[in-house]
Amino acid sequence: MPPRSARSSRLRRLMKQRTLLFIVLAMALNPCWAGKVGVKAEARLENAADVLHEILDAPDKGIPKEVLESAKCIAVIPHQIRAGFVVAATRGKGVVTCRTENGWSAPAFFTITGGGWGVQIGLEGVDNVLMIMNRKGMDRLLSNKFQIGADASAAAGPVGRHAAAGTDWKMDTEILSYSRAKGVFAGVSLDGALVRPDDDAMRAVYGRNVKTREVLWGQVPPPAAAETFLAAVRGAKKQS
Repeated sequence: MPPRSARSSRLRRLMKQRTLLFIVLAMALNPCWAGKVGVKAEARLENAADVLHEILDAPDKGIPKEVLESAKCIAVIPHQIRAGFVVAATRGKGVVTCRTENGWSAPAFFTITGGGWGVQIGLEGVDNVLMIMNRKGMDRLLSNKFQIGADASAAAGPVGRHAAAGTDWKMDTEILSYSRAKGVFAGVSLDGALVRPDDDAMRAVYGRNVKTREVLWGQVPPPAAAETFLAAVRGAKKQS
């Protein structure tokens, strides 16, 4: 039987070899992982642009002109999945852009989970739009995470060509929320939903660990893949 020192030496070499193998495999697989995440993130941008175009093509049933003109940021969660019975369980991934001195910022990616989104039986594709209406709401968006309704005031947004004087939407409301399912577009309450940065998508698209704050303040140039989405946002006021 080899001495204990020899056995320990072989064990250390084996551990080093396994560690090296793990590092090599991680390096080999990382580009593939980043590529898949990047493709999905770019598809999210395209889907978000489609959602905005479809909503704006029907202004009498869409977001009022006053809301579009006043919003500090526009967030879109395309084709969100809801599941559950009586109490809905919710998850989704979205993109958001904010106004800067030089126009709309590059998009930031985020995830949204949970929340009392109403009664839902089975699974259904849902598009959601969040209009961040003031600087306080924008500050919430720039934080590491926040909960709609608890950390940021939210309300179901008014629908139509113009926000009627009799509606209860107010400029001090931080977030106005909308939902579209099966062609029906309406204001909806998202109280309880938790919003976090989507760090994986951010790294895949921007190639480095950029922060949501940097992107939405206009400190990061938009990637080419974001042009369709940003064009849809820029066109919102023109079509309203």
